[in-house]
Amino acid sequence: MQVQNKVFVVTGAGNGIGREVVLDLLRRGGRVAAVDLREESLVDLGRRVRVGERLTLHTLDITERRSVESLPEQVLQAHGHIDGLLNVAGIIQEFVPFADLSYEQMERVLGVNLWGVVHTSKAFLPHLVERPEACLVNVSSMGGFAPVPGQTMYGASKAAVKLLTEGLYAELRQTPVAVTIVFPGAIETEITSNSGVRVPGRTSPEEAALQGVEDGAKDAKHRTMPARDAARKIVEDAVKKGQYRVIVGRDAAMLDRLSRLAPQRATDLVAKQMAHLLG
Repeated sequence: MQVQNKVFVVTGAGNGIGREVVLDLLRRGGRVAAVDLREESLVDLGRRVRVGERLTLHTLDITERRSVESLPEQVLQAHGHIDGLLNVAGIIQEFVPFADLSYEQMERVLGVNLWGVVHTSKAFLPHLVERPEACLVNVSSMGGFAPVPGQTMYGASKAAVKLLTEGLYAELRQTPVAVTIVFPGAIETEITSNSGVRVPGRTSPEEAALQGVEDGAKDAKHRTMPARDAARKIVEDAVKKGQYRVIVGRDAAMLDRLSRLAPQRATDLVAKQMAHLLG
């Protein structure tokens, strides 16, 4: 689908990949309803662009179902229709074993990463299916391919998003809605600070998994993809082309292949290389 004059809802829009997706859509002439939990992040986003009515800012907690249910009407009032939903928002957990993770922490990760996607998808699908063409794009993670030590619930939430999205694809094949699942590799984002988590020497579980796959590489920063490049690929391949799966980064593609061809080997490799994350 073409982006110009289309209306897109983007979650996690205040930073990282989400912010860059918003900026990319706006550069292509789209209209965007930017959604984020942090009002200050959205205000900062608004300062970066001068697009008038083409950008609206919506401070919202996607884990709150009733709040999400009221969002479509807000978007319709501002933009008139809704052509796409991109679920980019996500957080990680503390780097501790599953046995040491509190239920509160588990529920927080599942609330954002899985239930947030469920809430927005449920709320916006009735509007998407009414359009001549539309898109539903959910961001999983290469951390959903193979487990990273200390990120068991994060990986489980992202794997659940994968199967949820594949199920939606199967159900919506005969509709105007193109459904895409995205698997980013190591991307330069602020996910750790936004999640309130400190990762020794890494910026994300994806970078941690990457070190396990590319054993012997020198500097993790040289292997991460800028968020702007990741966003460009998401818009090109997911929004414009409507591809079923979008793999972002050579690292994600490598782990995808390894986890499918030799799943136990992939698990053992990442677990061995990243054992230090658990102290």
